[in-house]
Amino acid sequence: MVARRFARAGGSPADADYDEGFAAVPNLVVVDGGKGQLSAALDAMHRYDLARVAVIALAKREEEVFVPGRARPILLDRSSAGLQLLQRLRDEAHRFALGYHRTRRSAEARESIFDELTGVGRARRRALIQHFGSAERFLGATQEELEGVPGIPQKTARAIYAQLHKAGRA
Repeated sequence: MVARRFARAGGSPADADYDEGFAAVPNLVVVDGGKGQLSAALDAMHRYDLARVAVIALAKREEEVFVPGRARPILLDRSSAGLQLLQRLRDEAHRFALGYHRTRRSAEARESIFDELTGVGRARRRALIQHFGSAERFLGATQEELEGVPGIPQKTARAIYAQLHKAGRA
């Protein structure tokens, strides 16, 4: 993730995937984890010549702060404002990441075989589901059964059958 973030920092406004939000390089990178995650982040960042970017890691179990070049972690007082700020940063990053993954999972859950078929929109999808009752029965349908679906022209039914069998789905 760190490598992807800093790879985007070097883009130019002429690039198709340019995002102004990634153009500025941060002063501090806070990594969620311990020594191992800190080391991995540093390795990723060294590829991009980011010597002026400070990196620390916050390990959750004991709320230890790891810094490069220091073998032992820094233990901040549990009531210190600095530790509380780092904890809030980490918790907000977790909240953001979880929300993103939930959104992706939700979108993937709504996708179906019908979304991939050329010539099948809302109305034809509804007609196919009403006729067959389930995606499984639809996938097992013969070309003749597809041609018999009300609201689906024979030419479209043949194209649907060809798409399903070309892809090896049915």
